[in-house]
Amino acid sequence: MRENKVLIYAGTTEGRMLAEYLARKQVRVHVCVATAYGESLLSKEGAVTVTHNRMNKEEMVQFIEEYEPVYVIDATHPYAREVTRNLKAACEKCGAPYLRLVREQAQVQDCVYVKDVNEAVKFLEKTEGNIMVTTGSKELEAYTALADYQERIYARVLSVGEVAAKCERLGFAGRHLICMQGPFSVEMNLAMLKEFQIDYLVTKESGTAGGYPEKCEAAAMAGTRLLVIGRPVQEEGYTYEEVCRFLLERLHLSGRWKVTLTGTGTGSEDVFTIQGRRACQEAQLLIGAPRMLKMAAIKGQRTYTAYKPEEIVRYIKEHPEYEKVTVALSGDTGFYSGARRLMECLDHESEIDVKVLPGISSVVYLSAKMGVSWEDAALVSMHGRRENLISVIRGNKKIFVLAGTAESVRGICREMTEYGYGNLAVTVGADLSYDTELILSGTARELAEYEGADLAVLYVENPQGGNYMVVPGIPDDEFIRGDVPMTKEEVRSVSISKLHIKKDSIVYDVGAGTGSIAIEAALQTEQGHVYAIERNETAAELIRENQKAFKADNLTVIMGEAPEVTADLPAPDCVFIGGSKGRLREIIDQAARKNPGVRIVVNAITLETLTEVLECTKVLKEEYRIQDEEIVQITVSKARHAGGYHMMNGQNPIFIISLQFSTMPMKRV
Repeated sequence: MRENKVLIYAGTTEGRMLAEYLARKQVRVHVCVATAYGESLLSKEGAVTVTHNRMNKEEMVQFIEEYEPVYVIDATHPYAREVTRNLKAACEKCGAPYLRLVREQAQVQDCVYVKDVNEAVKFLEKTEGNIMVTTGSKELEAYTALADYQERIYARVLSVGEVAAKCERLGFAGRHLICMQGPFSVEMNLAMLKEFQIDYLVTKESGTAGGYPEKCEAAAMAGTRLLVIGRPVQEEGYTYEEVCRFLLERLHLSGRWKVTLTGTGTGSEDVFTIQGRRACQEAQLLIGAPRMLKMAAIKGQRTYTAYKPEEIVRYIKEHPEYEKVTVALSGDTGFYSGARRLMECLDHESEIDVKVLPGISSVVYLSAKMGVSWEDAALVSMHGRRENLISVIRGNKKIFVLAGTAESVRGICREMTEYGYGNLAVTVGADLSYDTELILSGTARELAEYEGADLAVLYVENPQGGNYMVVPGIPDDEFIRGDVPMTKEEVRSVSISKLHIKKDSIVYDVGAGTGSIAIEAALQTEQGHVYAIERNETAAELIRENQKAFKADNLTVIMGEAPEVTADLPAPDCVFIGGSKGRLREIIDQAARKNPGVRIVVNAITLETLTEVLECTKVLKEEYRIQDEEIVQITVSKARHAGGYHMMNGQNPIFIISLQFSTMPMKRV
């Protein structure tokens, strides 16, 4: 098999980048450059060899025939026209595959374009003011034709001895000869333009890697006019990224990526960690939402706007040329961040190594501003999601809430007021860390008309938080009763325990009455939801009143009869049936179809109802796997005063039937 060897004629940053990229892929690479200085810029690590001899066409032919590369890459400078012509001809003669690597041409407005250096000199003859020439030392002699060129021209050239000596022989010396090696930042260019009071900046359109955008931006900031020596022709070829993808496919190379997920903090550069900023700046590709990219990207950096995990992973794998990728995420990567779902997607990609960096969340920032701790606070996000916030407030003394929008802030404060928390102290932090930062305190009732910014977080204090019963059996007289039947305290306690409710359970209470079962279930399933099914409007209104009294926002009253009104509800984990109106089997059958592992508890007062349940269960066993079946009878007696004595009054006995369905399939004989 022919060895994977690539020959690169390099005169640009992209050429050096390609050599180093292929070397990391264990490809043998030889790089030809024109000067010893060009050779010094190349890394010698891996399978990279370098020569710095200028070659004519015949020498190129000889070298290509001896080296036998699978591809020849022309990554010479856009202005090295003769080299490109010779290399194309040499490849045609040798039958060697030729690829032209071209720079992406930047677009600039409000500048003067000339076709060559002679036309630039003619243009400058008609002007006044200082000139900075950044096109190198080779064509510097042409500028000596300008009157007073020694006073007007400031030449910026490479810091190489022979170059400096040549410039001095032409009459450029002292402050007028600037020997420096790029790349140059906008700030560095701007400082030079101001220091030397430059009126005209002469440059070539050298692309992003050649520092052209930085020159343009600095010139605009300094009020300096650009004189651009345009490219001789519009070249055809492949960008750096296209060449990388082409060679990966043709040489059957595998992609491997190092992906960093970094939190960018609250949004201002002032609270962006040094570690996170460095990860963004060093990335070959930066991915994030528009707000993240605007803050974290550097000039000329490759960016991709995305926030959906699947889209991010797909784009990374479609671009193996970007080995070092950073994904910028808002806030902290460990606190209601897109990092969790993204990491779940990346876990399935063995070729991707993931590193996670934290950021400063808005909660941490606001707590520091207020001088309160957040270690003992409940943390909730309402940003693009629904949470049982009132339940959280009911159970905690300190709560931080990511609100997301001004409308969300208003909605939260109105809901708090509706559930009797209108007088609780609330602090809103908006646009945190920005110049427009606002921290506003008041009661929930006062902030129900909040008109501040959308990027908001709330801090709520509830001195009575957590001060409620955490076991079943709320005293009967704490409920608003009316004339509607209610499951009594002791029976309710056992029935609730038989439901095996978890913190995130979905619970149906069918035939809810006053809602005592539904209320107790809601208090136990703070992260779940309870649906109280009741056909009687008077009873439904009592449930709503009890819901407000007990601050159970994770409860929804559904008017009507099951199973019709429960058809579109989420699949239940637990179903309590206090009244079925003769439709017991239909109700249980629907619940078992929605969730094969559902748990059902039925309360029966009469023997006829018990018989109905047993008959129904017998039939259901033929269709579903019932893992556990239990029948408990409870008889409760309560004492009452009779003069100086206590007399026990018995209540009606209750049958509590528990059915645990199983997700295991039925065994058919």
